[in-house]
Amino acid sequence: MTDLVMARLYELIIVLYALSIVLYFIDYLYKNVKCRRVAFWLVSIVWVLQTIYLVLFVIETKRFPILSLYEGVFIYAWLLTMLSIVLHCIVRVDLPVFFINVLSFVFMSIHLIAPQSAQQIVGEALISEMLLIHISFAIVSYAAFSVAFIFAILYLILYRILKQKKWNNLWSRLPNLQQTMNWINYSTIIGVPLLLISLILGLEWAFLTLEGISIFDVKIVGSFVVSVVYLIIFVLHRKGTLIGTMYARVHIYLFLLVVVNFFLGSKLSNFHLWV
Repeated sequence: MTDLVMARLYELIIVLYALSIVLYFIDYLYKNVKCRRVAFWLVSIVWVLQTIYLVLFVIETKRFPILSLYEGVFIYAWLLTMLSIVLHCIVRVDLPVFFINVLSFVFMSIHLIAPQSAQQIVGEALISEMLLIHISFAIVSYAAFSVAFIFAILYLILYRILKQKKWNNLWSRLPNLQQTMNWINYSTIIGVPLLLISLILGLEWAFLTLEGISIFDVKIVGSFVVSVVYLIIFVLHRKGTLIGTMYARVHIYLFLLVVVNFFLGSKLSNFHLWV
């Protein structure tokens, strides 16, 4: 019975989310304030329904849903939806919220069509607080990098508008260049330490729990490369070596590396159980 309720609830979430994105798009085309408000409240309802779905899952399985890639995708989308609501209240501009919701909807759809029966769950004997913190920190860091990715795209869009001096509908929906760059930096400052801490905790847990672990595993190397490269580009930016559009483009390319490491790295890993 609970499975049926959760299935219908998830379908409702997808429908409401799709409707909210359509309304955001209508608002962009025609500057319809009513559509924008309805879209925001629909996203808020979606987040509440996502939270209810999360609570039902915990009640049904008696654990938090982060022990497989399938479950991690849902938590990641849930975090993005929450971040879109927070940004709506803080930034007070529409386009970042719209893009984050589009990204969240994409991952919600991936979670919907992914073969749940094929997922592998970490055995109960191997679960510990260290593992749960490791996975949680990794997902939060991915969400932070997603925000940096969105604002990097917006930076390039805004820069092009300013360069061409074409004041179109996008102009009033975007933060200024400094605000956009600040959000890229804030997200990086949050994401890099969390990913490094997650990597350290994951390695500690693996060496204490599993046998035959190699530090040259695809997942370990990929996560280390991602965190180090993010740290390097942030330092270069602070020194004034990497600035402006080049800095924004590097963030876009790096996020693509994050996505590859998120999915492909887990699949190719011999050590990582979160697949």
